[in-house]
Amino acid sequence: MKDEMPETLHEAIAFFSHGDNALRVMVAKRWPDGVICPHCQSKTAKFMEKRQVWQCKDCRKQFTVKVGTIFEDSPIKLDKWLSALWLITNAKNGISSCEIARALGVTQKTGWFMLHRIRLAMQNGSFDKAGGRVEVDETFIGGKARNMHKSVKERKNIRTGGDSMTPVMGLLERETREGCSKVRTKVLKGRGSNELQGHVRQYVLKGAEVISDAHRGYAGLQDEYTHSVIDHAVAYVNGHIHTNGLENFWSLLKRAVKGTYVSVEPFHLFRYLDEQAFRFNERKDNDQGRFLKTLEGILGKRLTYKNLIGQDGGDLLPQAAV
Repeated sequence: MKDEMPETLHEAIAFFSHGDNALRVMVAKRWPDGVICPHCQSKTAKFMEKRQVWQCKDCRKQFTVKVGTIFEDSPIKLDKWLSALWLITNAKNGISSCEIARALGVTQKTGWFMLHRIRLAMQNGSFDKAGGRVEVDETFIGGKARNMHKSVKERKNIRTGGDSMTPVMGLLERETREGCSKVRTKVLKGRGSNELQGHVRQYVLKGAEVISDAHRGYAGLQDEYTHSVIDHAVAYVNGHIHTNGLENFWSLLKRAVKGTYVSVEPFHLFRYLDEQAFRFNERKDNDQGRFLKTLEGILGKRLTYKNLIGQDGGDLLPQAAV
C-alpha cells in the first residue's frame, strides 16, 4: 500500500478523489489483518458496497471505517478528510480554517472542527523520558495588553501585561535515536519553581544534563541533574550551553500563531502546540511519511464539537501532551 501512496499534494488530491482509494487506504490502516467488527470483535462482517458499510454476521450491527477514529459521525467524505490531513500535516506554518474551507468546499466552522480533530491525531503522549542534553525554556503566547481595546481588557479582566499572555514550557532533547532533536511542550499555570521543576523531573531522566537560562525557578535541579545555566544578560552561547534549539522552535510556533492563526484562545492553545511539535519532530521525514504517521494517530481517538467548545462539562484548560 505504501508504494501506491502519493508523494506530493497534487498526487494526493488526485489519488484520494479517484474511485475507492481513500476507503482502501483507511481499511488497510485500520484493519491490516482483515475487517473486525468494532462492537463485538467478530471477523465475520460483510461489506455492503452500495452504502459503503459493513454488517456483522454475529451481532448484526452495521459500521463504517470511520467508527473508532477521529472521523466518526462526520458527514464529510474520506477524500476530503485525507486531503485535509495531508495539507495540515505538511504545512510548515499551518493552515487556517478559512483556507481549509475554500480548498475543500466546506464552511469555515466545519474547517475549524476538522483541523482540531486532525490536531488530536497529531498528539502523541507516548514519548519516553528525555535524556542526554535537554534544553528547557519558557515563552509567552498571546496578544499584548497595550495593543488591546479597553473593552477587551475589561471583558478578559486584564490588569497587567502578563494577564493577557499564556506561559508555555518546552523541553528539547538534543540527541535522539532518530538523529535529530525533539521537543515536548506544556501549557503552564504559572512560572513558579514547583511547577517548572515538577515538569522537568517528570519528563527528564535522572542524571541528564539540563540546560536552562538564569531563571530562578530552575534553581535546585542539581540534586538529580547536571544543571548548566546560560545567563542571557552576559551571553547567549557558552560552548554547548545554550537554549538556541528551543528558541528556534519558539520562533516557528509564533510564526504560525501570529501569521496563520492570528488569534488562539488559551483553552485551545495545547492543540496548536501539539500540531507544531509534531511537525518539528517529524521534520526529517518526507510528506508521505508525515501523512502516514498522522494517519496512525486517528485510531482510538474521538473529539466531539461539544467537547471542543467546552459544553460537555469538561475542563476548558486541558494540558498539552508531552
